Amino acid sequence: MSSLTPAGLSARILYRDALVIVLDKPAGIAVHAGPGGGANLEALFEHLKFGFRDPPALAHRLDRDTSGCLVLGRHRKALAKLGRMFQEGRIEKTYWAVVAGTPPGDDGIVDKALKKVTDRTGWRMQVDRKGQEAQTEWRVLGRGEAMTWMEFRPRTGRTHQIRVHAASLGCPVLGDQMYGAAGEVWSRGPLMLHARRIAIPLYAGKPPVEVEAAPPEHMRRALATCGWTEPAAPVCAAG
Repeated sequence: MSSLTPAGLSARILYRDALVIVLDKPAGIAVHAGPGGGANLEALFEHLKFGFRDPPALAHRLDRDTSGCLVLGRHRKALAKLGRMFQEGRIEKTYWAVVAGTPPGDDGIVDKALKKVTDRTGWRMQVDRKGQEAQTEWRVLGRGEAMTWMEFRPRTGRTHQIRVHAASLGCPVLGDQMYGAAGEVWSRGPLMLHARRIAIPLYAGKPPVEVEAAPPEHMRRALATCGWTEPAAPVCAAG
């Protein structure tokens, strides 16, 4: 995905107004440059000004291998407003994942604090009572052979929260080499975690801005195995 072009990024805009831009982030590219550099979305934001003096900026983050709804603020006041809403939990985020195995039940809430730990191999998040508070609502949307299609709604915004909480249920996200059992067949391939929907209460007295991102190609076969049906293409009437 390092070959993503300005035109390609513009084509991934799901919503745009005077305050925000919501992108359909592709999997496999970082949202901003890391210590080692490399391709990232932020490097292309200069091409998303659409008449504004400055480019938009990230209002939150998605992992490199997570796809879907990514919110940008178009100016400083918009970013401050979005930052407050994310911090206060007023922005509703919905994720889809295909996980290995199946959770204990059809729905529930994971309420397990998370803490960042670092060793000579790098860092990761882990469940720890002394960590930061973290809650994730979940429900099963469909089941297939040895896998489950799940919806996650994080109430907090901790790093890797959904991935760690899914693993704590005994059903890590397919393709997750960090939080699953190393060497398992299901850990190979791309991460099957997608930011499906976001609802932003931007304007007082108006319904939230609701945006959905279609599942990426690399998830569609597994989703279909679990019962997801791709929406039919619209039929054009004859002239």
